[in-house]
Amino acid sequence: MLYDKQRDESRDSDPRSETADLQKMSAGRYIATRFSTLKPPMNKAPNPFKLLAMLNLQQWLFFLVGFFAWSWDAFDFFTVSLTVPELAKQFGKENTQITWGITLVLMFRSVGSIAADRYGRKWPFVVNNLLFIVLELATGFCQTYKQFLACRALFGVAMGGLYGNAAATALEDCPEAARGLISGMLQQGYAFGYLLATAFARGLVNTTSHGWRPLYWFGACPPVLIIIFRLCLPETSAFNDRAAVRQASGNLTSTFLAEGRVALKKHWILLLYLVLLMAGFNFMSHGSQDLYPLMLENQFEFSDNAVTVTQVVANLGAMTGGTVVGYSSQIFGRRFSIIFISIIGGALLYPYTFTSSHKIIAAAFFEQFCVQGAWGVIPIHLMELSPGSFRTFVVGTSYQLGNLVSSASSTIESTIGERFPLAPLISAKGVKTKRYDYGKVICIFMGCVFAYVIILALAGPEKLGHKFGVAHDSDMYDAAGDDAVAAVVHRREAMGHNADAYAGEEKAIPSQREIMA
Repeated sequence: MLYDKQRDESRDSDPRSETADLQKMSAGRYIATRFSTLKPPMNKAPNPFKLLAMLNLQQWLFFLVGFFAWSWDAFDFFTVSLTVPELAKQFGKENTQITWGITLVLMFRSVGSIAADRYGRKWPFVVNNLLFIVLELATGFCQTYKQFLACRALFGVAMGGLYGNAAATALEDCPEAARGLISGMLQQGYAFGYLLATAFARGLVNTTSHGWRPLYWFGACPPVLIIIFRLCLPETSAFNDRAAVRQASGNLTSTFLAEGRVALKKHWILLLYLVLLMAGFNFMSHGSQDLYPLMLENQFEFSDNAVTVTQVVANLGAMTGGTVVGYSSQIFGRRFSIIFISIIGGALLYPYTFTSSHKIIAAAFFEQFCVQGAWGVIPIHLMELSPGSFRTFVVGTSYQLGNLVSSASSTIESTIGERFPLAPLISAKGVKTKRYDYGKVICIFMGCVFAYVIILALAGPEKLGHKFGVAHDSDMYDAAGDDAVAAVVHRREAMGHNADAYAGEEKAIPSQREIMA
């Protein structure tokens, strides 16, 4: 039968293929294949414009709503990074104490990412954005330091469920050949959000009698439009098929829980690996970005305009790098692309942190090209490695637990940086401003992070080209049973579509006679 053939294919023994059965591979064999599987497959470089043309209208809308949500997630997060001095003055605290507002967001983002696997991509997405609105407004009205920390902690909870949901929404139904490029484009919502936060911070912070607050009030507005956008779209085809399998098994909730047990039993080592990998990536991102505006302003005495220009250029580099490296990973492989661009990023750390003139703008562009270039591979790499039934949960939770591990990045850098004081800045009115050598700390910190990411990427698995449909999900067979999966396969067969392919790349399912032949 068709689903028997597809199930057998899902247990293919090739460690580089989409169906690699890592559970059956001995530790020695796995270690021996880490270098051989790193060899780039050197797939023929497809025309990127033809890849983009493969997406139909609905797939583009799914991508755009995921991109905009991820962008505004980043915007809201970086509002604190860009207003550290103003917040410190408002609440009578040191800069290091204010960075706890960043740390708490990262720590509490690890709470909750499972709703989208049980209840769909749509309504958990809407609820998260509603919470964004409430909590960003609340932050703008904070009067005390404790209120500020409480709002940011709750904000972290709201942000926790978004990443996996946005990635699944944008990529689940995406044609396989276009995944690397679309993954890179999706991830750059993070850099795009940072760029927008930088621009709006320059226009809204300290330009009215309300000081820093207008930036937070404004941040609560766009999620209204994102919610309306998502309400106009249906569930993804991939999730609908999984829901149909659960329904066909007789009990939706019990099947969902059974899938969780199967996933944890079979993939717990993989889940632990993904958390460790995402810890490295989050250290890379936050370690290179969160304290950078403060370094430019405090250590190198850049003006507000110079800081803004440097940050905008850096984020343009990030957006370019994520898209280019994400596309390249479809040609050279996910792990190879991550390792290669991380080596380049490590080599650029010195000019990124020790150039005190405005020439640092060039270093910022290329350093963030590398950082977000590596990140551009991550959405699709996580999606391909994750158990299908808990894809949103695994992608979101590994990302958020990685955030939890790396949550103290800015506080660590700020605290250590204050052990390296520089000559204070004395204003025309005789006011002294303490200065610190943050650049030295960022450079050493990031050097260790790049080395860690390279080692983890080398040691980890890869499933380039992994199929997302239920017909190739062995966990779904184990949890729901062959008959339930077969019912969905046959339903899509009756519709004339391959059960593992979605809009834009549908193929007629062959008959049993054709398969036997």
